Amino acid sequence: MPVVVVESPAKAKTINKYLGPDYTVLASYGHVRDLPPKDGSVDPDNDFDMLWEVASDSKKHVKAIADALKDDNNLILATDPDREGEAISWHLEETLRKRKVIKKDTPVSRVVFNAITKTAVTEAMKNPRKVDQPLVDAYLARRALDYLVGFKLSPVLWRRLPGAKSAGRVQSVCLRLIVDREMEIEKFNAQEYWTVKAMLANSRGQEYEARLTTLAGKKLDKFDIANDTAAELAVAAVNSRDLKVNSVEAKPGSRNPSAPFMTSTLQQEASRKFGMGARQTMSAAQRLYEAGHITYMRTDGIDMAPEAVHAARDAIKDKFGDKYVPAEPRMYKNKAKNAQEAHECIRPTVLSADTESLKIMDADQRKLYDLIYKRTIASQMSAAKLERTTVLIGSSDRQVELRASGQVMMFDGFLKVYEEGRDDAVIDDDDKSLPQITEGEAAPKKSVAPEQHFTQPPPRYTEATLVKRMEELGIGRPSTYASIVTTIQDRDYVRKEKNRLIPEDKGRLVTVFLSNFFSRYVEYDFTAALEEELDDVSAGERNYKNVLDRFWRDFSVAIAEALDLSITEVLEKINDVLAPHIFPPNEEGTDPRLCPNCGEGRLSMRTARSGGAFIGCSRYPECKYTRPFGPPNAELEASAIPPEGKLLGEDGGDKIWIHKGRFGPYAQRGEVTEENKKPNRQSIPKEWPPEDIDLAQAVRLLSLPRLIGPHPEDGVNVWANIGRYGPYIKHAESTSDRGGTNANLESLEEVFDVGMNRAVQLLAEKVASRGARGAAAKTLRDMGEHPDEGGAISIMEGKYGPYVKWEKVNATVPKDIAPEDLTVDQAIQLIVEKQSKGGKKRKAPAKKKAPAKKKPAAKKKPAAKK
Repeated sequence: MPVVVVESPAKAKTINKYLGPDYTVLASYGHVRDLPPKDGSVDPDNDFDMLWEVASDSKKHVKAIADALKDDNNLILATDPDREGEAISWHLEETLRKRKVIKKDTPVSRVVFNAITKTAVTEAMKNPRKVDQPLVDAYLARRALDYLVGFKLSPVLWRRLPGAKSAGRVQSVCLRLIVDREMEIEKFNAQEYWTVKAMLANSRGQEYEARLTTLAGKKLDKFDIANDTAAELAVAAVNSRDLKVNSVEAKPGSRNPSAPFMTSTLQQEASRKFGMGARQTMSAAQRLYEAGHITYMRTDGIDMAPEAVHAARDAIKDKFGDKYVPAEPRMYKNKAKNAQEAHECIRPTVLSADTESLKIMDADQRKLYDLIYKRTIASQMSAAKLERTTVLIGSSDRQVELRASGQVMMFDGFLKVYEEGRDDAVIDDDDKSLPQITEGEAAPKKSVAPEQHFTQPPPRYTEATLVKRMEELGIGRPSTYASIVTTIQDRDYVRKEKNRLIPEDKGRLVTVFLSNFFSRYVEYDFTAALEEELDDVSAGERNYKNVLDRFWRDFSVAIAEALDLSITEVLEKINDVLAPHIFPPNEEGTDPRLCPNCGEGRLSMRTARSGGAFIGCSRYPECKYTRPFGPPNAELEASAIPPEGKLLGEDGGDKIWIHKGRFGPYAQRGEVTEENKKPNRQSIPKEWPPEDIDLAQAVRLLSLPRLIGPHPEDGVNVWANIGRYGPYIKHAESTSDRGGTNANLESLEEVFDVGMNRAVQLLAEKVASRGARGAAAKTLRDMGEHPDEGGAISIMEGKYGPYVKWEKVNATVPKDIAPEDLTVDQAIQLIVEKQSKGGKKRKAPAKKKAPAKKKPAAKKKPAAKK
């Protein structure tokens, strides 16, 4: 039987059903090879030779394919129809040839299908071809470029900007977009302006709103009414005149539907309508594709196959009637810059199958399919018909004129099914409806009122608007948008608040560093031009090694120059660039970089090895003044704790302070002196806002650790305290003892009032639980095989709550999700997030050295500690 290879087991299962028992369908489980994550995997000095390595997890899958080929030496590569899919086919063929599984006479063919349906799959099998080498070359060029930037630029960052994690060819440009927008917002100065609106009535007494557009015979511009005085004069001018309707103009209009989805627009709309991140959207789309519900979800194309267009028109006619079907099918052309590999749009494979008929169980998949279905159907529907009405109302002396506008929906057309979302809501007067108004009739005033406005800064990016901007600039490609947007968040360069992307200190610093010392490589035009060159490689019009050589020649010089920089030079440059942000002019007109503590030192940005940045005095250690990175007083606004600390009062002759430290706010008894270098301190719990803490609370906090008393069984002390992981009790002579038994307390208040009986019970339960550590964890629910990677997924009962277990990954189930309600997709998402967080790997125990020969009496030195 011919061996057909696809990426995932879910896809293999579906295709096996279509092909029948005459074929063996296996999964490669993604890329079988990759560049080892170490320096030298791409060798610029040896014609960019690339060292590939079969991943340990992939070896068993490659063996399964090799074993199957022993029975039938006929290989059919059916991976996804894009550059990545072509690369996986190439990797697999190369790997099997190296293992000599594929012989000279082995038939190897490549088939592609845009949808996993019986028709698409069987048709593809009739039209095999060879692996597309230009597409593979484009993949190799991208992989080499990303590797060279990551492995050559990241070490420069680590050495010259402590705390920075990594840089990436596209990731850094994407990060720059967010940082540039934030700096625009910070530099923005709001400008005041006013408008005047009047509530008028028609001949029937029905009210409508009109806006003042002409004053003193002059058409008003946006900022002509600049303040409240001018606004009051404008109101008086309107109130002192009788008004009548000068003209009523009704114009027919229409709105056409949006094009069907491609990858970027699907991500944008899922973000707008459901708040779904790019990765979440693509994960749900992948499942829908593998189930055969939609066409391939990574595409720049917006055109539909002719048979799909006719099917959509038939579905519209059956469901809504002839008037909703336009006379001619709608044709869409791609507007994206550098569009390539333009497969068909993302659409349902069966246009007559709506969301209800498919009965999709997973919530994300159901929402996404409904979105794709409605967008696809709407794209082939008739335009919406509108009537836009504009009414001009004025005084007889023509000194004052007002405008009222509105619209009436004459025919809903495609709006019956779908309307595209908006990134940032815009209030449009034209959206309002108007009562019947007749030209020449009087317009009595019911009220005239001024309204104050301020210009608004540009909005922060959402994932949707960021993807849209990347697409417009030609940065990245559909297959990379989700991973890029996710990576900059995973690396703590950007955080998401209320669906908006805000740069962290680390992200801002990395961007400023790269913009000043590697400016060419974070330029939007340069990145887009490089994408165009890679598109030329895809089309077979350019040699990929020439692209790599030209890039490396200049990039290697930039790396060498950056390594000559000192950390001081880098920080001073960043100080200058970010001065408007971290050292803005003050009200007194004095030097904003003069240390407010000692009055002599100069403030400068400093970096911590743990990551992040802060502002410190140049006279350190004589002057220990520090403040958080950012504008002065930002910490005051956030927590009302000044740099020198907040004095709450006195207790027993000691001053009680609240300070803001490196690891958060803390309470302190007394002051640091030569005699008392380490005064009593206690971290403030997260549950207590530091700005709200009073003297009594601080004193109570500083009373910890609290001695509950000697344990009734052994007389050893039992303590209550607050630790790194929350409130707890400890059974030991002192809280500094490393031994003893710890048990968690349920609430913060228990620290101050827990008694001995409760403490003894909690400690006994803790000791009993240790006895069960060796027992197998209880399985709450089996969820079946991982659809992509294989291996059983289970929900287990853990010591600290239920968790998802897959191979060596354990991912905690969120408290707001019951184990019985967790879906497979949610479980996979938790697994992916756990894997992305990584963590420190345990070091392997050092191997014992064999005893030296011929010197049996010599004593071995103890191994040096690492």
